[in-house]
Amino acid sequence: MKWCSFEMQEEQRVGIVEGDFVFDVSNQVHTTNLLEVIAREFEPDIDLDVAPSYRVAEVKLLAPYRPLKNVICIGKNYEEHVKEMDTAGAGKLVIFTKAPTSVVGPDAVIERHPELTEKLDYEGELAVIIGKSGRDIEAVEEHIFGYTILNDVTARDVQKEHVQFFRGKSFDTFCPMGPFVVTPDELQFPLQIKTSVNGETRQDGTTADMIRPIDELIRTLSKGMTLEAGDIIATGTPAGVGHGMTPPTYLQTGDTVEVTIEGLGTLRNVIV
Repeated sequence: MKWCSFEMQEEQRVGIVEGDFVFDVSNQVHTTNLLEVIAREFEPDIDLDVAPSYRVAEVKLLAPYRPLKNVICIGKNYEEHVKEMDTAGAGKLVIFTKAPTSVVGPDAVIERHPELTEKLDYEGELAVIIGKSGRDIEAVEEHIFGYTILNDVTARDVQKEHVQFFRGKSFDTFCPMGPFVVTPDELQFPLQIKTSVNGETRQDGTTADMIRPIDELIRTLSKGMTLEAGDIIATGTPAGVGHGMTPPTYLQTGDTVEVTIEGLGTLRNVIV
């Protein structure tokens, strides 16, 4: 299934997308919050034949949901990205988080925050949605609800000011996410990840290039720590970020950033 959250007549709804249409299943899942659907940890009984439907182009797509806890992020998980950045921590598993208040949806604006940063950057990433809570997880596939696109927007100068990345990664609007959450049965790995700025391709990678694959990440993160349904894990970004260019090229007001992942669509946002 391809899940989404959307706005219709100024109300948030839960939908399932098929082709060019989104089916409003809010009444069938008894909630307008996709996080509640995920947290129930079982597949709801849905009949699209009785669900109101709209063309996707007619509705406003929102972020799939806002997590209750921070977004868990994996750094330096692609070899070429490690090379283009400084090598501090190279070879080690880099884990940090983004504040849930940074989450915004497709076509939402990314705030430039010029008073706080001069080095605004993008990181297109595949994100994993945990669908079944667990600790010391071994049967990884049983715990995955689906996948979505995430842009780990970063203030590079603020990131360098602190020992931990949290603040430079967590300004409001620094976590665009969506447009859909797609269940594993609809995807064929590896997936291609592309990021463009104003139509120019900057990142072009594949999940096959991950240093630590998704199953290893989930097993490691869940050792001694419970992962809960609805938790989000951003799995790292391929090479091609603005900071790694020669000379470094950062995002400016008016820039359009698009992250496209096979089977998941395109996450598009504009810098303001």
